[in-house]
Amino acid sequence: MSLNILITGANRGIGLALSQQLHAAGHKVFAACREASEALQALAGERLHIIEGVDVGQAQCGTVLTEALQGQSLNWVINNAGLLINTPLNTLDFEAIEAQMHVNAYGPLRVTQAVLPLLHEGSKVVIITSRMGSIADNSSGGHYGYRMSKSAVNSAGTSLAHDLKPRGIAVALIHPGYVQTGMTGHQGHIDTATSAEGILARIEGLNLENTGTFWHVNGEVLPW
Repeated sequence: MSLNILITGANRGIGLALSQQLHAAGHKVFAACREASEALQALAGERLHIIEGVDVGQAQCGTVLTEALQGQSLNWVINNAGLLINTPLNTLDFEAIEAQMHVNAYGPLRVTQAVLPLLHEGSKVVIITSRMGSIADNSSGGHYGYRMSKSAVNSAGTSLAHDLKPRGIAVALIHPGYVQTGMTGHQGHIDTATSAEGILARIEGLNLENTGTFWHVNGEVLPW
């Protein structure tokens, strides 16, 4: 069955890999980003629609999405857009921390609220978070802005799971692994294609019984 799927941050990295794999599987993809890359533009066509000008860190992103998606129905929403800026204790940059909060924590909530009228029973909302947002798993400190923003979005995702369950909509929080992307300086344990495959497997297994779970991409349940 072909699904209608919205992906944010679709122009590169994990978002691009998700777009490529879902497009290849025959689904209709709405690829949202600030500006489309050449790789994303190469996919554009009847089954992949690019929505540019979507900066999830800005309040107007909801308006851009609702206008572009008018008349559509969505099966999956994958909140993938993210921002990582190193903010060590000795040189704390509160503007950088705030920017990460706006993109990583507020962004998925902005997007989900904007497209809520397009969701229905059986729809799924996915937040690509990070195990760096786990308080119990924090054994190294640092990265204040990124860790705080991911902890915040984990909290938001848990509330969404409770609020949307009566409507038959399930929510997943997924750590994509340590992935070789521009965000990590192309360091990591897995490539974007492998991460995307794991993310899609977790989404396939998402239902109302396990809604609100914080998963590692490999299927392990992570501590809060």
